[in-house]
Amino acid sequence: MSARHIHSIGLESRDRLNEELGGGIPSGSIVLLEGEYGAGKSVMAQRLSAGFCETGLTVTYLSTELTVRGFIDQMTSLGYDVVDDLLDERLLFLYASLDSGHSLSGDDRPRERKRLMERLMAARTMWTADVVIVDTFDAILRNDPRFEALVRQNDERQAALEIISFFREVVSDGRNVVLTVDPSTVDDDIIGPFRSIADVFIELQMITVGNEVRRQLAVKRFAGMGEQVGDIIGYSVRTDTGIVIESRSVA
Repeated sequence: MSARHIHSIGLESRDRLNEELGGGIPSGSIVLLEGEYGAGKSVMAQRLSAGFCETGLTVTYLSTELTVRGFIDQMTSLGYDVVDDLLDERLLFLYASLDSGHSLSGDDRPRERKRLMERLMAARTMWTADVVIVDTFDAILRNDPRFEALVRQNDERQAALEIISFFREVVSDGRNVVLTVDPSTVDDDIIGPFRSIADVFIELQMITVGNEVRRQLAVKRFAGMGEQVGDIIGYSVRTDTGIVIESRSVA
């Protein structure tokens, strides 16, 4: 079987993340970035979006937390200038507002809870990009009434399999789907199937050493890797710099 093409995550003059991940993300991958609040999931997703755009790939970024203005301000504070990418339509940013009637931004039908995943899957323009990032995916699941109904019926696996089938179709022609998840907000029975099928599964961890909190990427799975990928990759987040690789160890 021929090796899968590797999508570089760019910004090699800025940090060593692309090198530490073996040269990039294999095309046609479902990528799961998992970590609790404060672990850096969104920052990592934002770093990936900036890097993919730098390499010439198109990116759709769906956020459940940031408006367009908030996204631009956040990226600027990290030193990732994506204004030109937005203007040139290399980067499509979408804000999913879940606080008002649990509906997506732009839908003004009051108080009617929507089948969020159904609507997202039907939004064809969103899925035409080379890379689609959903940040945070667990918020979409928790606010989808159909998914909730299946969970109440103890049919979490069926609910997950329907979504997974759609993601597999998206990545079948080489696109990548990146999902960020906070495992503390959903049961293991819900997130388990997504962990199982992820081609790239990375856990963002916070380790307390004395009075210092250190962040690290724990690579749980990396199918179709290019070069060697670190099992544990230490990193920090700095203003005006973004992601900085601090250390690397291989088991």
